[in-house]
Amino acid sequence: MSAGWERVSDNSQSGESMSSNDQPWWKEQEEIVISGVSGRFPRCENVNEFGDLLLAGEDLVTEDDLRWPPGFYDLPKRHGKLKDLKKFDAQFFSVTPKQANFMDPQVRILLEVAWEAMVDAGINPVDLRGSRTGVFVGCSASETSGALTQDPETVTGYTLTGCVRSMFSNRISYTFDLQGPSFSVDTACSSSLLALQLAVDAIRQKQCDAAIVAGAHLTLTPTAALQFLRLGMLTDKGSCRSFDDSGDGYCRTEGVAAIFIQRKSKANRIYATVVHAKSNTDGYKEQGITFPSGERQAQLLEEVYNEAGVDPNSVYYVETHGTGTKVGDPQEANAICQVFCSNRKEPLLIGSVKSNMGHAEPASGLCSIAKVLVAIERKMIPPNLHFNTPNQYIPGLTDGRLKVVTEPMPLPGGIIGVNSFGFGGSNTHVILKAADHTSPPLSELPFTKILTYCGRTQDAVQHVFSVVENNVNDGYLQALLANQANLPAKDTPFRGYMLINRGGDQPPLKDVVKVTITEPRPIYFIYSGMGSQWPGMGMKLMKIPVFDESLRASSKTLEEFGLDVYGMLCNPDPAQYQNNTLNCMLAITAIQIALTDLLFSLGW
Repeated sequence: MSAGWERVSDNSQSGESMSSNDQPWWKEQEEIVISGVSGRFPRCENVNEFGDLLLAGEDLVTEDDLRWPPGFYDLPKRHGKLKDLKKFDAQFFSVTPKQANFMDPQVRILLEVAWEAMVDAGINPVDLRGSRTGVFVGCSASETSGALTQDPETVTGYTLTGCVRSMFSNRISYTFDLQGPSFSVDTACSSSLLALQLAVDAIRQKQCDAAIVAGAHLTLTPTAALQFLRLGMLTDKGSCRSFDDSGDGYCRTEGVAAIFIQRKSKANRIYATVVHAKSNTDGYKEQGITFPSGERQAQLLEEVYNEAGVDPNSVYYVETHGTGTKVGDPQEANAICQVFCSNRKEPLLIGSVKSNMGHAEPASGLCSIAKVLVAIERKMIPPNLHFNTPNQYIPGLTDGRLKVVTEPMPLPGGIIGVNSFGFGGSNTHVILKAADHTSPPLSELPFTKILTYCGRTQDAVQHVFSVVENNVNDGYLQALLANQANLPAKDTPFRGYMLINRGGDQPPLKDVVKVTITEPRPIYFIYSGMGSQWPGMGMKLMKIPVFDESLRASSKTLEEFGLDVYGMLCNPDPAQYQNNTLNCMLAITAIQIALTDLLFSLGW
């Protein structure tokens, strides 16, 4: 491809033209990865449930009166809805009850999924307080605000701090004391994917070290839906029939999702690498502002892959915008064919999560990302629903260039593209590279270890312990959980421990108790004295670098006296301790110093 791009240096605000043989200024930087994900989706309380239902081919769109009676105002009878919007742990997020009552449910759920995304990344949210972490939220409207401000007698200032769109991002930054850039993005249906692009740019430009990227959409009032109906955008079929010839509009749905992105070297886990992200806008079109431009979409795809140095023909799968509209699907699919299928041996696999759950509008981009991360983790692409007859205006579906995934298909990894387009003409594309999950086990043999965890309820801690028990040899899972044990007791009063790999068929030993702490208490390290030594003591703990380095440092200190404490500890011969007070004392002291260093490294 011959398309050029603009280079923006760290030291200049002006653009410097580059040829396709040059490297973008950010190419020499460390990779940015997605390390955490969380979300709420129709019929799904979390990403795991979302993945299960997607791979099972379940339709997440329902017909019920959870928002308003089906057919009200002649609206489509089916749309996707989240459950339990009234549930919110205000105290946990330091929100007063009065403020919580005037807070948009989207903001409340955003706080929950932001916390969960950090935890999913293996990060203790407390450790991020005061950090240069950005917050970028895609959102379009607060239907709650209108309902709360209709009666002048009941209007309060809390509606402003609870419902204006700036608070969708700023409230997250405030609650978790995140001090990087924080703003909300509204480009209609491409809002949350554009938020991801802006977050990636901010990290590359060193405006922040990491970022929470989120998207939110709730359909709370029928009059808001009525506007889309009268604009001719909705189907009465109750589903998004992406790329099918019967597609004549989209089905609305709700969704709230968040991801955590950071530099690769800082990540405790990696779902995918964000290779590049870019956006453009259609500009003027004779057909009107809501008419999509396949030409501008194709131009965006050419530019983003050119800048990234990725051959579009190497892309394995594209998660499309795919709303199921008569005009939008052909414009997008034909642009994809133009860019991705010029020299391809096998059909390009495409799909759209909107066929499974409906169109989450400003949150739809992150719903697509969540689906892709599920596919990467489970190495299986979920099937599209409602695809029977290829759209007659998309030649690539019948000539073998494109293939809609209609049953679960293996995903071997590689490069994945994600499209998201706003109905005002704002287009975004993100290139992801699937993480390699072929890492070797953390240890050759399971060894006895103690895990600690804390939570708001006893059931929460017990649930985590049951997950560990079912994956007792998953050292990576245990490492991710390790950072979550040291949260303030006022927020997580239930503390538990679990002793695993006890030997033989012995089940794990575990207990959970509720602690009441009114003020910080000092921590004391109390160690045993003489007589506690045994041959080979500490050898299992030597697998922990901090412990091992401490023992080696103690041993080096005593070298000038002709003593080798490290060698002594590695020696299984019990004779070295018999009637030898010096050896016993040195070995015990070195172990206790190493234990102290280890505990300090864990934040005690």
